[in-house]
Amino acid sequence: MQATYGLLGKKLKHSFSKLYFEAKFEQQKIDAAYELFELEAIEELPALLAEHTYLKGLNVTIPYKQQVMSYLDELDPEAREVGAVNTIVIRGEHTKGYNTDVYGFHHSLIRFIPKDMKKTQAIILGTGGASRAVQYVLQHYYQFPCLRVSRKDRQTEGVITYEQLKAMDLKKHKLIVNTTPLGMHPLIEGCPDFPFEKLTDKHLVYDLIYNPERSVFLNQAAARNAHVKNGLEMLYLQAERAWEIWNQDGL
Repeated sequence: MQATYGLLGKKLKHSFSKLYFEAKFEQQKIDAAYELFELEAIEELPALLAEHTYLKGLNVTIPYKQQVMSYLDELDPEAREVGAVNTIVIRGEHTKGYNTDVYGFHHSLIRFIPKDMKKTQAIILGTGGASRAVQYVLQHYYQFPCLRVSRKDRQTEGVITYEQLKAMDLKKHKLIVNTTPLGMHPLIEGCPDFPFEKLTDKHLVYDLIYNPERSVFLNQAAARNAHVKNGLEMLYLQAERAWEIWNQDGL
């Protein structure tokens, strides 16, 4: 049976992963396939793994990066600390989860943050698995204090609502990162409820969305002269790291 890899998520028709990894297989003459596995609920995962016994690895996307963890046999220490998994290695019946979003965001951010930028505070829009990876990078590698923003009042330390965000002075929060899917293709008109009027040319605004190239969020930020960057580079970097992990034991 042909070795197969795939992407686990809920809505995957516009995914970049399938084309990317199939091109990898072709370039390196590897006899493998990459499939899209849409699940209505994470509880369907055990049945999927039982049916597709030839699976060697999975990428994980919205909304299952956190939920999938309890279904895995082992977690890489970094993934456990982050609290989210986006890459799974499958060896027989054994599954192990990793987080390559950390690598991707970290190495993309290095090229975005000015080297002479002094310590700042960060605002992270969203509270899902991607936001956890972003927070881990900002705190672990940069020692930036972070606030995550949620649509709901979660009564959680370090998490505020958008209404609370609107009441804040953002002069000390020079880095803004959107980890929500609002504005992602095909619903490109979406946008987080952010107080753009508080942005200046001193702010750095990063959107993990890469399709479209410029989301409404980034366009609004750029209109206030903020420095902006999309998530395309992070996407490639995290995929390359997943490829390396899968190759540790050979494809």
